[in-house]
Amino acid sequence: MLGISNFWNVASNLAFLIVGTWGLAYIRQHSRFVCVPELQTAYAVFFAGMVLTAFGSGYYHFGPANEPLIWDRLPMTIGFAGLFSIIIGEFVSVRAARRILVPLLAIGVASVVYWAYTEARGAGDLRPYAVVQFLPMLLIPVILLIYEPSLGKAKYYWFMMLFYVLAKVFEYFDAAIFDAGQIVSGHTLKHLFASMAPATLLYALTLRRQLHKVDADE
Repeated sequence: MLGISNFWNVASNLAFLIVGTWGLAYIRQHSRFVCVPELQTAYAVFFAGMVLTAFGSGYYHFGPANEPLIWDRLPMTIGFAGLFSIIIGEFVSVRAARRILVPLLAIGVASVVYWAYTEARGAGDLRPYAVVQFLPMLLIPVILLIYEPSLGKAKYYWFMMLFYVLAKVFEYFDAAIFDAGQIVSGHTLKHLFASMAPATLLYALTLRRQLHKVDADE
């Protein structure tokens, strides 16, 4: 459509761009009211990861191939690093969260670079990348169950996890969904549902801002 290959798989990435840009602007303007102060960088990293995901994923889906796939996967590791650092900071330890953010980013980037290196030699090894993506998603529910949040409510993180799972379901049934209606693929819906995860966090931040205004008025 409109001369764009795989149009809906490309265009659906606008959702990441909108949420990511909005989130960065909101953090910049209201961070002292909605964030744990020491975690401002982690929030910014998370939403920046969403912005980069929009461009990286859009670039890949415009012409799917192994070479541009690195730009699809790399931004996602940035987003996962930011999110996991936020969870650690809000539920477990701010000090630990600040210490792990940079190592998490380095490990995420290294996992993608390692995959690209092995792929170029004919045997792409995705195991480190899989650990970077799925291990935090396995640990976050455990953290949410064990610890109480220092700020806000845990339920919004549960909603984020739900959208992530639904996105993976749509991804799994990619071709079947497209065959059913010949309109959009499961992968397009994956993008839309995955973008609801950062949108949920952004919504939670706006609620924190509203509560702060109410407290200030009182």
